[in-house]
Amino acid sequence: MSDFDRYSNARLRAGTQAGVEIDQGLRAFMLGVYNYMTLGLAITGLAAFAINRLAVVQTGALGRGIELTGFGAALYTSPLKWLVMLLPLAFVFYFSAGLERMSAQTAKIVFFLFAAAMGVSMSSIALVFGGTTIARAFFATAAAFAALSLYGYTTKRDLTAFGSFLIMGLVGLIIAMLLNLFLQSSVLQFALSMIGVVVFAGLTAWDTQTIKEMYFAGDHPEIAAKKSINGALRLYLDFINMFQLLLSFMRGSD
Repeated sequence: MSDFDRYSNARLRAGTQAGVEIDQGLRAFMLGVYNYMTLGLAITGLAAFAINRLAVVQTGALGRGIELTGFGAALYTSPLKWLVMLLPLAFVFYFSAGLERMSAQTAKIVFFLFAAAMGVSMSSIALVFGGTTIARAFFATAAAFAALSLYGYTTKRDLTAFGSFLIMGLVGLIIAMLLNLFLQSSVLQFALSMIGVVVFAGLTAWDTQTIKEMYFAGDHPEIAAKKSINGALRLYLDFINMFQLLLSFMRGSD
């Protein structure tokens, strides 16, 4: 074998080994993102369930009626409800603005506290929707999210332009929802819910691809951990918003 052939084979083996290492590192990175996101969703669900048990008493035949406890009345009908509604948003702003200065451990704690605050905020959905509807919406969201995130991870197509379009759609959706707070139109709410599900479905694929591109094999473990938590927050928000909008859509269709 010539020196050239030996050199070419050595380069090929080195390139193949580097590709395998990067691929394994990327898989580990994305697995960390999904693990953090799943844990955040679990915290949200447990917090919502616990607060709902404290706030609501089942009444009537077969427990089909509900009555608020003193804690529930304070939480859902007093000015405290605004704190409950806005606290998750405050956590998101704090996390986004301070991530660069935070340690990975602090970022993890803030994310989990945010997930718990979101659970408290979402505990009221059981006052509006039955358990069957909530379960249907959750499993439909989980199935759609898994398929869309897998597409975002595996596609070779650049979704950047698509993502920019979705961000503009999200801004328009938020403005329309704020407007509907005054209009109180059920028809508009139904339409916005349907559009919102589509927007967050697309954002799931785009965010997954963007998070995948955040990975760099040479990152310091502290930086890699913060990237992982940041990615988990993005996907968590996609999932939660898609779930809530799908719930609203189901209510409108019923």
